[in-house]
Amino acid sequence: MEVSEKRIEEIIHSYQPDRRYALAIMQDMQREFQYVPREGMEALAEELQCPVSSLYAMATFYKALSLVPKGKHIIKCCDGTACHIRGASTLIDGIRRELKIGPGETTQDGMFSLETVNCLGSCALAPVLVVDDVYYGKVTLEKLKEIIQGVKEGGAE
Repeated sequence: MEVSEKRIEEIIHSYQPDRRYALAIMQDMQREFQYVPREGMEALAEELQCPVSSLYAMATFYKALSLVPKGKHIIKCCDGTACHIRGASTLIDGIRRELKIGPGETTQDGMFSLETVNCLGSCALAPVLVVDDVYYGKVTLEKLKEIIQGVKEGGAE
């Protein structure tokens, strides 16, 4: 999605001008643009009368926030102990082959981003993928291809 200065201002002004709302505002920007744009942080810093560096520190601390555009569909692959033992690295390699991206990368068309996470809290279903907040358990390479194809055809199910 294209970054709109007007939309940034709307997001910022939907909160009181108080530093305690900085994280919530950046989360709203993340939801709107798939990342926290630099111009958004600069406008927020001006509104809150704080240095951009303090907002940058916050944005880089929280893994849920990104300073680079993410894909329309976010694939989170658990690489915690149970998932790792049960083949998470095979799934990551499968995603690399299918989508030509590795962890932390986004496809050239902006459709998919891949993230690895330490635990998704579904160890009994290992290995686990989450695509657009939909959990998939006991994922095999065959099931991975079906999931990706399903998302391409109309979204996570």
